[in-house]
Amino acid sequence: MIRAATAADQAVVIALWHACGLTRPWNDPAQDFTRALEGATSTVLVAEGEAGLTGSVMLGDDGHRGWVYYLAVAESARRTGLGRTLMVAAEDWLRARGCPKIQLMVRDSNAEALGFYAALGLEPQGVVTLGRFLKD
Repeated sequence: MIRAATAADQAVVIALWHACGLTRPWNDPAQDFTRALEGATSTVLVAEGEAGLTGSVMLGDDGHRGWVYYLAVAESARRTGLGRTLMVAAEDWLRARGCPKIQLMVRDSNAEALGFYAALGLEPQGVVTLGRFLKD
């Protein structure tokens, strides 16, 4: 079952993100989770079944396109179609908000994720991502 996450899911979802290698020391996953749930244009969807919570995806609508973050599937649930199911749910959530395009960022060293997304029909977009941290 795919459902919207609640604040009560935070610890389990963040543990899944850690287990899947999605977190980085410079990002606070608890803050990301909370901001997504509290935002009017963002959410976290989770996959829950008999084995408990085995997948998640964080979504955002920036007013121009939809973004996918933290797509995670527990090791025990990989190669079952759960990742594809979560992406379909993500696309449905974004489409319902009128997003004309979906985008996500994958580290260029993550060949497994790049292959997964390519199999779903996502293609490199020919852009360079630039950024910096906003510090107080």
